Amino acid sequence: YYFFIFFPPTILCTFSVLSVAARADFKARNCSEVREACVAKGFSFSHVPHQEIPGEHLRVCPQGNTCCTQEMEDKFGQQSKQDFENLVDEMSHVLRSTFVSRHQRFDEFFLELLENTERSLNEMFVRTYGKPYMQNSEVFENLFAELKRYYTGGNVNLEEMLNDFWSRLLERMFTLLNSQYVITEDYLECISKYTDQLKPFGDVPRKLKAQVTRAFIAARTFVQGLSVGREVAQRVSKVSNTPACIRALTKMLYCPFCQGLPAAKPCKNYCLNVMKGCLANQADLDPEWNQYIDAMLLVAQRLEGPFNIESVMEPIDVKISEAIMNMQDNSAQVSYRVFQGCGQPKPAGITRSARGVSDVYNARFRPYSPEERPTTAAGTSLDRLVIDIKEKLKLSKKFWSDLPEAMCVEDRVTAGNASDEDCWNGHTKGRYFPEVQKDGLTNQVNNPEVQVDITRPDTFIRQQIMALRVMTNKLKNAYNGNDIYFQDSSKIFNNTPMYTNVIVLFFNVDQKE
Repeated sequence: YYFFIFFPPTILCTFSVLSVAARADFKARNCSEVREACVAKGFSFSHVPHQEIPGEHLRVCPQGNTCCTQEMEDKFGQQSKQDFENLVDEMSHVLRSTFVSRHQRFDEFFLELLENTERSLNEMFVRTYGKPYMQNSEVFENLFAELKRYYTGGNVNLEEMLNDFWSRLLERMFTLLNSQYVITEDYLECISKYTDQLKPFGDVPRKLKAQVTRAFIAARTFVQGLSVGREVAQRVSKVSNTPACIRALTKMLYCPFCQGLPAAKPCKNYCLNVMKGCLANQADLDPEWNQYIDAMLLVAQRLEGPFNIESVMEPIDVKISEAIMNMQDNSAQVSYRVFQGCGQPKPAGITRSARGVSDVYNARFRPYSPEERPTTAAGTSLDRLVIDIKEKLKLSKKFWSDLPEAMCVEDRVTAGNASDEDCWNGHTKGRYFPEVQKDGLTNQVNNPEVQVDITRPDTFIRQQIMALRVMTNKLKNAYNGNDIYFQDSSKIFNNTPMYTNVIVLFFNVDQKE
């Protein structure tokens, strides 16, 4: 006898599902591709499963069946951190090298320009004025020493220094032109009081003072600006990762391995959200960075135009000689007015020669011809240097906010098209649906991939923002011909709390003519 037992359809369906699940467990996915991919990437694990195992031990990647052990997930986390740091370093390399190389080239150019100008003046004055110049050359040596000290960051008041130079030159020339008299220190001090009234050097000191101060303010401030940009770029590119960022990077870059999908690349929008979360503080640097770049470009315009230190310094020997000749031509009138104000000095007697004016300063020299412009170590003129740096500066705008987009490209991280169904979305291969977050810390409050504490801005990044703000203010003043003296810019980058650096904002501003 045969007995037929009829089961309801729902029971039959349940048996069917259980049967499929049992077969799936029995045929767990092979992890050989994962093993090969791990070897190819240089990982060394004590054990990689041959087939999928239960993933309850995983803390970052999905906990279903997995090809990863706890050791693998931990090492993936460490590698994710290293990969991210390397990628930021790679992406910022051009920016950093630009500021390093251009700072060096401008600094070399300005320093050698000073050296060439001093050497040219010395050679020409020796040839033109001979012994009288050589006996008083320290006046000119001090001028160039002070200009160099100012350029290299010294606390030098350019106007006062130049006024002092012309006073010292007047004293020396008056003594030479009146060698038949005994000129005492007290008498020289009296002469210096009449410098502005006498105008013994004509209009040269006034014009030269305006040109030199503006040119040196622009040159020094521009090189300091390059130095600050270099320091900020180098420091900010050394990223500090939060645990939440490392978890998100691990999930994006290496959890596909655990799912048996080592070749799967992240979806672009997924990558963007991870990078925007990890680089939220860097993005906050961007507004201040852009203002700093704009200010650098403004001062660069000045270096090309009226504040061009090259066009000021190269003919400075000619201008000083013109002033000396002015003094020589008007020596009788100058001496007469000095005698009226300070009294008649005592005669020197027969032991001192009563040399005539023409015996002291008996020659004039010509200015440079264009063919005789001195060459420099930088190998180019200031105009060409400025054109080059302006192009580089323009390219660096919005660098920090554009960084996530630059990193999430197909040949670096992502699978390419954001709508690609074959990209890794953090869970499996498929489309990534969450919208891309905006830039900056406060916009990461709802970032679906990285937990970001928007109430705790990165103190280190805030210090760099402060450094840029200080430098931008200094550049804007230099553009207008104003000088700002503040503490050595390197102190802006120390590791003290950021608000201790606010002291550098208390400037001493001097309006230039």
